[in-house]
Amino acid sequence: MDQVIKDFPSQFLFKPELSIKTDLNKYKKYIVCGMGGSHLAADIIKNIDPEVDLVIHSDYGLPHIPSDQLDKCLFIFSSYSGNTEETIDGYRVAKSKDLPRIVVTVGGILLELAKKDKIPFIKIPNTGIQPRNALGYSFMALLSVMKKDAISKQAIKTAEELTLQMTNLNLQGKDLADEIAGFVPLIIASTRNYSLAYNWKIKFNETGKIPAFYNLIPELNHNEMTGFDLSDNSRYLADRFYILFLLDDLDHPKNRKRMEVLYQLYHEKRLPVKNIFLTGNNILVKVFSSLILADWTAYYLAKHFNHEAEKVPMVEEFKKRINH
Repeated sequence: MDQVIKDFPSQFLFKPELSIKTDLNKYKKYIVCGMGGSHLAADIIKNIDPEVDLVIHSDYGLPHIPSDQLDKCLFIFSSYSGNTEETIDGYRVAKSKDLPRIVVTVGGILLELAKKDKIPFIKIPNTGIQPRNALGYSFMALLSVMKKDAISKQAIKTAEELTLQMTNLNLQGKDLADEIAGFVPLIIASTRNYSLAYNWKIKFNETGKIPAFYNLIPELNHNEMTGFDLSDNSRYLADRFYILFLLDDLDHPKNRKRMEVLYQLYHEKRLPVKNIFLTGNNILVKVFSSLILADWTAYYLAKHFNHEAEKVPMVEEFKKRINH
C-alpha cells in the first residue's frame, strides 16, 4: 500500500482513449453512476468545477429526473471492477430506455456489456489496486469524457508537484496518525469541500479499518454541534472523537468564521481538535495533496492497529452473503 500511495501522482499521466469515436461536444449534462471508489472522481470534479452540470448517482436504477430530460444527459457508468451490481443495474435500465451511455472500467461484466452493445468505453489500467486508490485514473477518464481539457492539462502538471511533496506528506501523515490513534475521527469541511471530507472518511474506513465520520459547515451548526454540548453525565459519549477541520481559504468568509468559532467552542469543551490547512499553488494541488495526506494517515493507522491496509475483507464477505 505504501508504494501505491507513492505512485499515485503518475496516474495523472494516463491518457484515456475512447473505444469508439463519439461526438462528446454535444453533451453538456452528465450523470455518473458509480459506487464506492468508482464515483470519487466525479465528486472531485464537482469540487474543482462547481459549474459543471453533473449528477452523481450511487444506487440501483437511474436518478429521478424528468424523462424528457434524461436523453439530454450523457450517462457515464463507472465501475472499477466492472462487476458492481448497482452500476450494472443502472446500465441495463439506461439501455432499456435507449439513453446515451459511456462505460469507464478495467473490465468485468460492464465491459462485456459495452462491447456487446457497441457502447463507447474507456478502459482504465488494471494495476490490481483498490478503486479508492485508482482515483487519478478515474479522474482523467471522466475529464476526457466531459471534454475538460484545461483541467486535464493542469492535472498532468500537478503530478510533478505532488511527487515533490510526497516525502513531506508521508511524514505529516505519520504524525497525524500518532495523534489520532485510539480516537474516532470526525472530519469537518465546508459544503464546497464535501468531496474531501467524504474521501478522508472512507480512507480511514477502508484503509485504516476504523470508524470515521464527517459533516459540513454551515449545516452542522444547526444540529450536530449541539451533540457536543457536554455535561458531566454525557461526556463519556464524546471522549473517543478527534475532530479534524479541513480549512480552505477559498471558502466563503462566513464559513471560515464558523470554522474558527466552532474550533474555539470545541477546544473549550476539552475536545481533541486539529486544523488541517489545504495548501498548494492551484486547486488541484490543494485537493490531491490533502487526499494523499489522508492516504498516509490512514495507512499508518492501519499499521498502528496491525490491520491489512489494502484489502477490504468485510466488503467481500458482504458481497458473498447478498449474492446467496
